[in-house]
Amino acid sequence: MDFSYNPRVKELMARLHEFMEELVYPSETAYEVEMRESGDPHHHPQVIEDLKSEARSRGLWNLFLPDSELGAGLSVLEYAPLAEITGRSPEIAPESLNCSAPDTGNMEILHMFGTAEQKATWLAPLLEGEIRSCFSMTEPDVASSDATNIRTRIEKDGGEYRITGRKWFSSGAASARCKISIVMGVTDPEAEPHRRQSMVLVPMDSAGVTVEREPTVFGYQDRGGHPQILFDEVRVPVANLLGEQGGGFAIAQARLGPGRIHHCMRAIGAAERCLDLMVQRSQARTAFGRALSEQGVIREWIADARIEIEQARLLVLKTAWMIDNVGAKAARTEIAAIKVVAPAVLTRIADRAIQLFGAGGLTEDFPLARFYSMGRWLQIADGPDEVHRRSVARAELGRLGPAAVPEPYVFD
Repeated sequence: MDFSYNPRVKELMARLHEFMEELVYPSETAYEVEMRESGDPHHHPQVIEDLKSEARSRGLWNLFLPDSELGAGLSVLEYAPLAEITGRSPEIAPESLNCSAPDTGNMEILHMFGTAEQKATWLAPLLEGEIRSCFSMTEPDVASSDATNIRTRIEKDGGEYRITGRKWFSSGAASARCKISIVMGVTDPEAEPHRRQSMVLVPMDSAGVTVEREPTVFGYQDRGGHPQILFDEVRVPVANLLGEQGGGFAIAQARLGPGRIHHCMRAIGAAERCLDLMVQRSQARTAFGRALSEQGVIREWIADARIEIEQARLLVLKTAWMIDNVGAKAARTEIAAIKVVAPAVLTRIADRAIQLFGAGGLTEDFPLARFYSMGRWLQIADGPDEVHRRSVARAELGRLGPAAVPEPYVFD
């Protein structure tokens, strides 16, 4: 396995670092001020559009998409260090490059499974950054860690599908710029469990679509939110079926594999930013006659953070290499493993950074509390840790096949 960055990736990394230093970090305060002054948690700040325009002019656009005609044509491994850099400012940087969730995953499955008409209608404006989208799979009334529990019904009625059900944590759906939802529901309750579900494209302005409420996450109301949506007898043409009927579960797996590793890449970048802040703060603050950086416990935190980041990054890169070389299905154990590891690393490092900053670390004056929130919700988003650990354990238990109980050593 070769994780070295080729000349093109190195050049993109240099350009992206320059973009971050020159424009993104200095825009963070302006972004917060504009959001606060708007009084609307889902306001779309002009600073984002300005950054998008600049990113496009610098060739930093749609870096996630491996199609060289529509995106940057990068492999997953090549994209990894770039996604990591954007994770250092997750509120601004990913969207500035048109590389933010859930749009990236939705664009990928539209690219893989969409018809020519679906691509022209929805993929094209998403690739241009003109609209946003959401993904409606999780439901409030069932354990959504098991997608076969889904209750939302998608029933064929002549030339239409009728959708009835309730979804929540449809991230981004509260934004006025969110124009399309990819909805997963049951089309054939009598089929075998993994062939019951399908996905359909539902315009957000369809009759019967209602954003019922917008729960916060750790008290934060993210731009676009994570709303609960009611689909009440919503009708869409059968042409809005994504892929084949009964293929919803397979499409979800195709979407969630790359989506999970993208989250992990950004989590590594967020952890790096936390570590930078720890180092800077520890050298600037004095307690009990010495700089915090001279305190043994602080040095342990900093050392452990560096070690944990490097370990997590290596697993991200190995997983990315496997997706590129053997496919996401063959890399499912590694995808599950890194989805457990990366959020945990971010959460631990953000927690230590908050402790080092003291009370200030708990406030909006620094990004640490939001980084902690990001790491913690990633331990549930795209599948809880327990489900991913279950997958890793199942792979290990099946790796050697059935075996007899090993005989104990006998010592003469």
